[in-house]
Amino acid sequence: MNDLSITFSGELWMYEGKGAWFFITLPEEDGDQIKFITGGKRQGWGSVKVSAKIGKTAWSTSIFPDSKSGSYVLPIKADVRKKEKIETGDSVTVQLTIAI
Repeated sequence: MNDLSITFSGELWMYEGKGAWFFITLPEEDGDQIKFITGGKRQGWGSVKVSAKIGKTAWSTSIFPDSKSGSYVLPIKADVRKKEKIETGDSVTVQLTIAI
């Protein structure tokens, strides 16, 4: 099994709806590559399982398709935000690995 690794930078933002969810949007070109590579191998809600790393903090999660950006969004849980001292509006470098 091969892995697709992507490194990108994006701004941490908070979802304006119900609940306090925080995300980083993947660049559209990375989203297009993920859509092409994963084809029909997506999970519920179109999610794709990934390993993510910000700074020294690594975790397993999923990315979700985002119709607004045409790409995917990566949820950033409170534990990661706290450990890496990131807040809404901060530019963050993310390493993603997708098992394909």
